[in-house]
Amino acid sequence: MKPFIISCCFLLISFNISAQDMSNLVFEAGHPSLSEWILPDQPPYPEGNKPTPPRVTLGKALFFDPRLSGDGNMSCATCHNPLMGWSDGLPTARGFQSKVLDRATPVITNTAYNNLQMWDGRKKSLEDQAMGPMEATVEMNMNIKSLFEWLNSNEEYKAMFAKAYPGEPIAAASLSKAIASFERTVVSNNSRFDRWIKGDASALSKAEIEGFKVFVDPDKGNCAVCHSGNNFTDDGFHNIGLISFGKENPDLGRYAEVPLKLMKGAFKTPTIRDIEYSAPYFHDGSVATLKELIDFYERGGDVKTNLSPNLKKLTLSKTDKENLELFLLSLSSPKKAFLLPILPK
Repeated sequence: MKPFIISCCFLLISFNISAQDMSNLVFEAGHPSLSEWILPDQPPYPEGNKPTPPRVTLGKALFFDPRLSGDGNMSCATCHNPLMGWSDGLPTARGFQSKVLDRATPVITNTAYNNLQMWDGRKKSLEDQAMGPMEATVEMNMNIKSLFEWLNSNEEYKAMFAKAYPGEPIAAASLSKAIASFERTVVSNNSRFDRWIKGDASALSKAEIEGFKVFVDPDKGNCAVCHSGNNFTDDGFHNIGLISFGKENPDLGRYAEVPLKLMKGAFKTPTIRDIEYSAPYFHDGSVATLKELIDFYERGGDVKTNLSPNLKKLTLSKTDKENLELFLLSLSSPKKAFLLPILPK
């Protein structure tokens, strides 16, 4: 427990230092002081699972195949839909037989850059989380033994697995690696903001640049205290004061994994890249628009019990809020056509 406490304190200190350092930023296209916001073109991957075309092709097929669910009518893409910003557009997810679940479907955009997965951080990698929805009775509710009997009897899938992971059995490990390989291709790094920090002075308007200033200013937006770095997330967990935390028997989030008081009602900071495509917002889907989101943070959250020390009431002018919203919209990469896979027979 002590190492975690030390780590937790370090993170809080590092956020404050980062916020103070924002005063050193030069808000000019391509200026070196903005380099920390440049996202690497390729996300990291673990040893033994370098993304290759056969692995991505296999993972894509598995991701979109509803036969990986108990009723044969639900795939990973049912909730993580490319048409809906890689989420589902619902306040909270729908699981097996359309059961309403407690948490919103997290987007998978840029999740490959995360150090931990899921709203509560209970999974350490994309590979670690891949089987979870299939195994969960409230989600895809798949009989895992039957799943691998079927995959091992399907000639097309057998050939795809052999090409992607030669010499490895068709089992949970190889299936998880394939799905993770596909998810590592769901990347947003070509927004107008990205082009601006790389030197294209025409990519952002004056109002959007002013919105970026509000975003990083700890005395105004204070957004970068959590949405920091090139993927706009600190990979941390915070109780931001949602109304749902004030209800009887609230979802305790990260506390279930790390039983420290600070983690009660704390949930993972999501990336805000492509944020306009993935409304509604927060783990409980309680905010429908970016305007509502900004208003929520301006008042410093609604339930002050166990509030993250990073949260505070803000003082923003009407122009500040308008410019901040414009900046958030500049973080979206252009939409492009997505080609669905042809599934094995």
